[in-house]
Amino acid sequence: MEQTILRLLALLPALVVHEFAHGYSAYKLGDPTPKMDGRLTLNPLAHLDPFGTLMILFGPIGWAKPVRVNPHNFRDPARGLVISTACGPLSNIIQGTIWALVLRLVIATSNTDALVGNMLVGFLAMAAFINFVLAVFNLIPLGPLDGHEVLPYFLPYEQKVAYHRFNQQYGMFVLMGLVLLDFVANVPILTTVVVRPAHWLGSTVAGAPLLLVIRLALGYR
Repeated sequence: MEQTILRLLALLPALVVHEFAHGYSAYKLGDPTPKMDGRLTLNPLAHLDPFGTLMILFGPIGWAKPVRVNPHNFRDPARGLVISTACGPLSNIIQGTIWALVLRLVIATSNTDALVGNMLVGFLAMAAFINFVLAVFNLIPLGPLDGHEVLPYFLPYEQKVAYHRFNQQYGMFVLMGLVLLDFVANVPILTTVVVRPAHWLGSTVAGAPLLLVIRLALGYR
């Protein structure tokens, strides 16, 4: 129960700021669509998807409501789209870094016994970990994830067309297959590609292994 509460408290700002970053950057680049849709706010109700929120609580992954962007409103549509898209994962990297640095300060001024059962420490570690996971996960160039808009910008035209065709037909299915393999069949592809790099990044910034800190905060030694 405590882990679920910590996960929810950490995920909500991570998802809300992620979507706000998409909308705000698109608006500043000349697209009024996010403003017209009411997405230039940090109010969670404007960004949360009902089913995606339930999955946050009870499923392996969760998601927020995507921000609509019209790249034709940008002066340079391709560049504007990749910038506004990349701002989502970038916001998670910034958030994760902030939480991890605060955690590093708390750990530096505490002893190990003070970490056991400390919900503040647990929140800081969970928030840092989740934000780095979201950043790495969203950069996967499949399905509706942000990476599927970022990668084509750097590809030659022919490869870009082929990639778009593949992603439209199979991207979502490949992504869901990877999720099912990891969480149902226990084939740790996403764990290897996403969780381990995210944990390494967060732990490096925090100066302590985040998952161990979470376990201590929940009372496990």
